[in-house]
Amino acid sequence: MMMTYQKFMEYIKKISFKNLFFFIYFIMKKILFLLFIFVIFITNVKASYVVINQDNGDVIKQSNMNEKRLIASITKVMTAYIIVNNLDMNDLVTVGDEIDKAHGSSIYLTKGETLTVQDLLYGLMLRSGNDAATVLAKYESGSVEEFVKKMNQVANEIGMKNTLFQNPTGLDDDGTENISTAYDMAILTKKAMENKMFRKVFKTKKYSCKSNKKSYVWYNKNKALSMSKYVTGGKTGYTKKSKRTLITTASKNNINLIVVTLNMSDDFNFHVNTYNDIFKKYHKYLILNKYDLGIQDKYYSKKENVDFYTKNNYYILSKINNLRNISIKYQLYKIKNIHNHDVVGKALVYQKNKIIHEEPIYIILEKEYVK
Repeated sequence: MMMTYQKFMEYIKKISFKNLFFFIYFIMKKILFLLFIFVIFITNVKASYVVINQDNGDVIKQSNMNEKRLIASITKVMTAYIIVNNLDMNDLVTVGDEIDKAHGSSIYLTKGETLTVQDLLYGLMLRSGNDAATVLAKYESGSVEEFVKKMNQVANEIGMKNTLFQNPTGLDDDGTENISTAYDMAILTKKAMENKMFRKVFKTKKYSCKSNKKSYVWYNKNKALSMSKYVTGGKTGYTKKSKRTLITTASKNNINLIVVTLNMSDDFNFHVNTYNDIFKKYHKYLILNKYDLGIQDKYYSKKENVDFYTKNNYYILSKINNLRNISIKYQLYKIKNIHNHDVVGKALVYQKNKIIHEEPIYIILEKEYVK
């Protein structure tokens, strides 16, 4: 039965001052806790994130991962990816008029200053130098505009379906802005991490160099590198429009992960806590053994010494109780005239009723050609 106001006041008069104090303290504590939860909720309600397996791109966790957002300076992962794949790190670059348009985060380059591509690359990634991005873009493509065209071309080639680049910096206050998603940026990072030089720069905490005019010492803005020994790299970003953006990578026990967050206030702690949680609860399991498929097929068994293989093993990261949802189905084509090592089908890995991975199946024959 609901207490009336009159009965409530009578109850208050009966309790002692000490009890009343603790009663009010209890109520205020509850209110403050609810306010704290509300603030956290409204702060991160628009956040999007994704956690992927760096080895095969499988999505482990996500929220709004395909929602298009401003990405700020994590743009520079694409800028760096193009640079490490197209330029000699020892090339000397002279700073020109292109830095007149650079503002915001800077390594404070001056016109006429000469540095190596490698030096500029470290300034780009550790200190998020917009001037370094502009200088590298012009040097690589002849103009910033041509470099941006290349950025979008590469994005299309590697499957970044919801991305549009308009500059190599990530600035969004000068009439241009870069749009992407947490998932697209994770795809880009996975691709970039295949490059040895990129990996080296991505994880560097401190870098020193000299130009023809002055000396530099740069420290990485990515605090996650110091928060966890498992973090292997990262790139920060921030503008007033995009809020905080962050990419990091981490590895432990042959488990390699990528986390991307967009508009998340407590991003460093989120990344590190996410890594710790997955490393604790998840394990790496071999699902598809490329040399031991165990296929028994009546059509191909008529031929002597026939065997099948895939070119890649397939692993998943999973909690052990989720393995019951994983199954493999083999689809083989009935091909009359086949050569040794021809594709004769595909292996399909299912999680429940959804295909999560495909691998072509190749055949091994006793002879090079069989009719």
